[in-house]
Amino acid sequence: MLDNFHFVYNGMVRAVAIAALHLLQLLAIVPLLLSANISLPNCISKCGDVSIPYPFGVGAGCYRKGFMLTCNVTYDPPKLFLGYDGAEVLNISLHDGMLHIDSGITRLTGSNGHTMNWGVSLDDSIFTVSEFSNKFIVLGCGFQFLVRLPYTEDTVVACASSCLHGYPVVATDGTCSGVGCCETSMPGARNSYTIELHPFSAGNYTSKPGKPFNATVAVVEKRWWGSKGQLMLLQKAISGGFGTLGSIPNSSQPVGIEAAVKWKFMNLSCAEALGSSDFGCVSNNSYCLDKTSRSPGYLCHCRDGFEGNPYIPNGCQDIDECTQPDKYPCFTRCVNTIGSYGCTCPVGTSGNPEKLNGCMEDGTKFSGSAVATGVAIVSGFVLLIFASILLRRKVRAQKDKRLRELFFKKNRGLLLQQLVDKDIAEKMIFSLEELEKATNKFNEARKIGNGGHGTVYKGILSDQRVVAIKKSKHAIESETDNFINEVAILSQVNHRNVVKLFGCCLETEVPLLVYEFISNGTLHDHIHVSSVLPLPWSERLRIILEISRSLAYLHSAASISIIHRDIKTANILLDDNLIAKVSDFGASRGIPIDQTRVTTVIQGTFGYLDPECYHTSRLTEKSDVYSFGVILVELLTRKKPHIYMSPTGDSLMAQFLLLQSQDKLCEILDPLVAKEGEDEAREVAEIAAMCLSSNGEHRPTMKQVEMRLEALRGGAATNVENSTGIEGHILNIPSVEVDNGKSSDSSNVSRRYSMEREMLSSMSFPR
Repeated sequence: MLDNFHFVYNGMVRAVAIAALHLLQLLAIVPLLLSANISLPNCISKCGDVSIPYPFGVGAGCYRKGFMLTCNVTYDPPKLFLGYDGAEVLNISLHDGMLHIDSGITRLTGSNGHTMNWGVSLDDSIFTVSEFSNKFIVLGCGFQFLVRLPYTEDTVVACASSCLHGYPVVATDGTCSGVGCCETSMPGARNSYTIELHPFSAGNYTSKPGKPFNATVAVVEKRWWGSKGQLMLLQKAISGGFGTLGSIPNSSQPVGIEAAVKWKFMNLSCAEALGSSDFGCVSNNSYCLDKTSRSPGYLCHCRDGFEGNPYIPNGCQDIDECTQPDKYPCFTRCVNTIGSYGCTCPVGTSGNPEKLNGCMEDGTKFSGSAVATGVAIVSGFVLLIFASILLRRKVRAQKDKRLRELFFKKNRGLLLQQLVDKDIAEKMIFSLEELEKATNKFNEARKIGNGGHGTVYKGILSDQRVVAIKKSKHAIESETDNFINEVAILSQVNHRNVVKLFGCCLETEVPLLVYEFISNGTLHDHIHVSSVLPLPWSERLRIILEISRSLAYLHSAASISIIHRDIKTANILLDDNLIAKVSDFGASRGIPIDQTRVTTVIQGTFGYLDPECYHTSRLTEKSDVYSFGVILVELLTRKKPHIYMSPTGDSLMAQFLLLQSQDKLCEILDPLVAKEGEDEAREVAEIAAMCLSSNGEHRPTMKQVEMRLEALRGGAATNVENSTGIEGHILNIPSVEVDNGKSSDSSNVSRRYSMEREMLSSMSFPR
């Protein structure tokens, strides 16, 4: 009798457990019974190989205003286009808010240069060519390529492609290093750009008037370009059209060019759109996400555990995690739930279902009455409910933990530990939780700065330290590399005039840097912003001395020689006492003690970049010396080096050197400097002229500059110079460079610095 009861009891338990599992699975698949289509009812959801999710659509009533597409079935397979005659659409991403189009190619030939507008026909209120995802590539040789935003002069990027004997007109080896091919970044987020192409002499080949050059210009997405190896394919296709040097290419397009375009549902913030009748996030389990402050608007996303189209009713569908064991591991029985999943032990076993071999066979025996059995079953159901809740929380916590570990690896956490002493690296790593608490979850009210590459927030740590937290805007590989480079550089620097790095956070998709908080803005603000009182000459002289001390330290006193590469007034911070702090080491390079120079990719800011480094790609400490000379001129004249143009068309540096050589500095000096500086200003102008020498070998070292400024500010220049043994060419500008007499060879000065106008002295726009 007792055995029969055992049999019935065990059967009841198994039946209840199986029923509970079926109930959970049924609840999980209910949303799947609804329409899972990504487009509106009775609208096509695919054209050729491209899916068409709403708000995009083909045909009346199938799209939101501004998102109309056309499916051309005369192609095999059919092709999708923006509007009636726009660019071909290659892919549409709802989650990333990205549209991939075939941007086409532009072919330019001639001998006297080109100036034209490049662009794609897009609705500017919805679509924008992505400045961070794309880049310009130019195939061909014998020219310099320039890009600027329309109707502006100060935002410029550039590259140059040389013609060399023994090398093809168009590179065909899959590289783009400046011979037969060059590439450059986008100068800003726009749908059109002004591009210029100028012939120039390079290497053993000279483009002369009447002998045409050929160039093929395209905008390509960086990730697509690198991952699919399209460079060599396009090079070979283009080179086939060139033939010999000087021939004019045919007009056919050899291969498709993929470029990334950002889009947004509406040009309002989530808060503004939520109260309107046109709010886009209509699906259950969806939410609204604002775009960046530089690009107002919003996108809709499905919540964690769901996927699909948040812009249509019931568009966000539950993910069945149990069908994806690689992504959602479960070593026992997997049970899908709404928005999540759980692991349970099979019937007749118990233990920890989340561990391998964690469920053991249940060896308990029946004991007690039927009433106790009923109570146990009810209790079991109650415990099952609570366990499901706890399990869901635990699973989400594990997901977050795995995500943080993934970001740590992606953000080069292991590389950072190799570059920085292990004990120091551990102390420098902050948790995301701590930084969110310090900034009130990165509240907009805590934002204190916004640049081209990132946003800076003010935060207060648990130990009451006030910090500045730098957050990159886009998770791209080059930004992460700059981030790790800056951490590795600053961890080895300890100087009162270099901004102090407290640490970093690697647990987010976009890495975070934690600096000491510098409260008084940048040197650029104090020089050029009219609302700020001009700095008196004594303060300017002290600040340039502090900058020279920091650079001399970086070049010769740090553990390795560090070249900053982007010295400019916008990267000099000032504290409450106007003490200078050099910042932004993302582009910096360390040079081993046994080397004096390295070959590198050109980086810097227009107006501050060493022209010699531009032409040779050889980076030395003298490149920072040139940039420091530009800062001296900027402080003396209170003019912006990247936009100033004299009435005769000369740059600020060329005009300054010419007037300095003619003893006419008063014509360009800031009136306050001319009034307060007197002889000291002339001395600083001489130092600036030496730093700006076109030949790096003729420039002083930063240590020599520091000693000269120390002597000048101390009022004992002559005694210090005689006692320190500084070389003669540091004390007097050689006549071969700038004549100190009343007459001067102005053509020599103009010739040396005409390269600023010809080459624009820069390969990147200010960060």
